[in-house]
This record gives sequence, structure tokens and C-alpha cells, in this order.
Amino acid sequence: MSTTTTEELSATTLLRFATAGSVDDGKSTLVGRLLHDSKSVLVDQLEAVERASLSRGQDAPDLALLTDGLRAEREQGITIDVAYRYFATPRRRFILADTPGHVQYTRNMVTGASTAELTVILVDARNGVVEQTRRHAAIAALLRVPHVVLAVNKMDLVDYQESVFAAIAEEFTAYALELGVPEITAIPISALAGDNVVDPSANMDWYGGPTFLEHLETVPVTHDLSHCHARLPVQYVIRPQTAEHPDYRGYAGQIAAGSFRVGESVTVLPSGRTSKISGIDLLGEPVDVAWTTQSVTVLLEDDIDISRGDLIVPTKDAPATTQDIEATVCHVADAPLTVGHRVLLKHGTRTVKAIVKDIPSRLTLDDLSLHPHPGHLVANDIGRVKVRTAEPLPVDSYADSRRTGSFILIDPNDGTTLTAGMVGESFASPEPVKDDAEDDGWDF
Repeated sequence: MSTTTTEELSATTLLRFATAGSVDDGKSTLVGRLLHDSKSVLVDQLEAVERASLSRGQDAPDLALLTDGLRAEREQGITIDVAYRYFATPRRRFILADTPGHVQYTRNMVTGASTAELTVILVDARNGVVEQTRRHAAIAALLRVPHVVLAVNKMDLVDYQESVFAAIAEEFTAYALELGVPEITAIPISALAGDNVVDPSANMDWYGGPTFLEHLETVPVTHDLSHCHARLPVQYVIRPQTAEHPDYRGYAGQIAAGSFRVGESVTVLPSGRTSKISGIDLLGEPVDVAWTTQSVTVLLEDDIDISRGDLIVPTKDAPATTQDIEATVCHVADAPLTVGHRVLLKHGTRTVKAIVKDIPSRLTLDDLSLHPHPGHLVANDIGRVKVRTAEPLPVDSYADSRRTGSFILIDPNDGTTLTAGMVGESFASPEPVKDDAEDDGWDF
């Protein structure tokens, strides 16, 4: 393959990545430096940052202000909400989620990393691996993020010592590997000074690896759909009943995984009824095949009772339906999640009543041990949960599908998101626990 063709292909790829780390580790400064040095900042944006920095008595532009856009963020000097940034280099396009470092905003990190293909975990070279570092590594492992970058920041404050970087990289790598993180790349940087962010550092000639941006541009991003379980959650039934389309009945939604083809035998879940795809409409035009992330309308040969929340899958690759779900969860609400808690469970486009039957264990981040039967989970806790739903759901293992293997638990009283769940086994799999809990009147 020629060099030109390789560059053309790489220019069309998209990498979704998220940043995480403890408070004041320099996440926003890193993102600002990345945008600034890669020339992804508009002139008026840079001028606004320079004015804001001068008004705060700073001689040089505070690049963190490029991402900390909320007034409270600028006043407190911290990141509160997830800041999404879109930028591109000649080699690749990027969607970046800059997430907060405060423990109370860990829920935002879960949001930002849930669709990421790479997570950047920052560590202050002076402080090393701390509890929040371990929490973010655990979340990245839970969310099955394929690539993790350990960015050891503020190397300028430890005199660019290789020994400091090596000790932190060794400790973090050992911890992350125990969690099952598949790939870890450690890079020593100084976001404030620009060392190894976009340009190689003259202060760390002992480091022979890629710069931060070079790694982002070259890390493999797999979009191979051939091994995905094809899934189409139905969002809307289209039936115009007009003179032009008197019998048109289409089932619209965004393909969550895999691909669908005209003529393929499909099953509708949870009913289990089968048919064949007679047509696929994409942007108003018929196509023979459609794949992940495309929003399509599927037409079937048979009239089947299908509504929002149903799942269209290939008949030969249909998941089992179940009312009993066991999952690893990250609790994100201020109010605790308790055994017997009545909730709503949202899976894809379907929302059903559910009850928390058991909480077999809670993960202790320090040594990855399991605290058995804690009875409840508080904000930012990671643990195992058993849930029983009022209706059967077609769920995949999260290890097989990040889209159809995930769910959220919702407070039925006010709509608050309580918990993010990943179906199936994880690094936190506990020993089987006998469930003798009473159902308290919720007989599903």
C-alpha cells in the first residue's frame, strides 16, 4: 500500500478519547496545550483566554481556560462538567471528553468514558498513584476501554527525573493489569511547559517513546463489524398512511452494533417473532446493507406488532431474554442504592420496572478485595448488583457489546440516574451468592 493511501485512510479515522485524573493533576491544561500546540484553537478563542488570564493577574495564557468554560469552573479553578471538544490533525479526527477530577464528579467520568476507545489517566509526578487514580483505572477497566494512557504530568516539578516516572509507571501498570486493562502506555509530560505533548521534550532525552499526540494519532482504532452481534433497538414506528405510502410500515432506530442486510432473517425481542428484512431505508434512500451507528428504517416481510423498546436481531444470533440480571455497577447518585430499592431500568430504548434483589459485594479500590453483602452502595462505589425486572429483557454481556450490555437504573420518583451497570462478569466477580431476600411485594 502506498504512503498516500495510508495517510488518506488514517485521515478518515475517528478516535473518541476521555481524560481523567485527580484534582489539580492538570487535565484541562493538558487539553489546552494539546489544542494550542496542534493549532486547533481559533484566534478569537486564544485572545479571549489571554484577556481572561491577564484579568486574573497571570503573565502567560492559562490554557486550561480553553476547556473550563463554566463560570464556576473558572472561578474555582476546577473542572465540574464534561467538556467535549472536536478537533483534527492531518492524520486523524478526534472527539475528546475532558472529565472532572473531584471524587464527587466521578459520575461525569463514567459518562465521558462510556463511549471512549481510549482513556487518558493523568498523575501528578509529585504525588504518584492515589485513590482517585485507582478509581479511574477501575472504571476504565469496567467500561472495557481498549486503550489506556498513563500521562505522568508535571515532570518539570520533579526535575524531569526518569526514576520518578519509572516508579509511577510500574505501580500503575501492575494495578491496571490486575484489573484486566488490555493495553497501557505510559508517557512523561509537562502540560504547562509543553514537554512531550505535541513536540518531543528536550528535557527528557531518556524517553524514547511517542509524544502524547503522536500516540493518539497512531493508536489502532478498530471498526471491524464482522464479529459484532447485530442489534437494532427500535426507537419509532413509521407508518405515514398516505396515498403515496398507504402500506408503509418501517421500524426506525440507530444500529447499536453489527450490520443488517436485506433478505436477512431477523427476530424481534422480547416477543420472539421472526420475519425477513424486505428493505432498509437510509437518509430516504434504499440500501442493501447498513451498519453500526447508522440511523435507518427497516422494513419487514411480515406485519408484526413492534413498538419502541423492542430489539431487532439476526435470528441466528439472538440473545436470550431474562428477568434476572447480574452486573457490575458504578453508583453515581448522592442517595444510596439499597437492597429492595424499586427502580426503573433503562436498556437501549426500553424502560421497565425493576427491584434490586441483592448487592453481593462492593469493590475496595486499594487492594481490589471484595466487601461481601454491604447492603447498599453510596456515590462513586463500584460493586455487584442483582436486579429482577418486571418484563424480560434481551441483554448481552458487556464484554460482547458495550451498547446492548449496559443499562442505567433510574429513580422512578424524580427521574434521577442512580447507577450505571455493565451486564455479566468483570474483574470484580464475586463468589456465587445464594439469594434468599424477600421481594417485599414486587412479585415479577
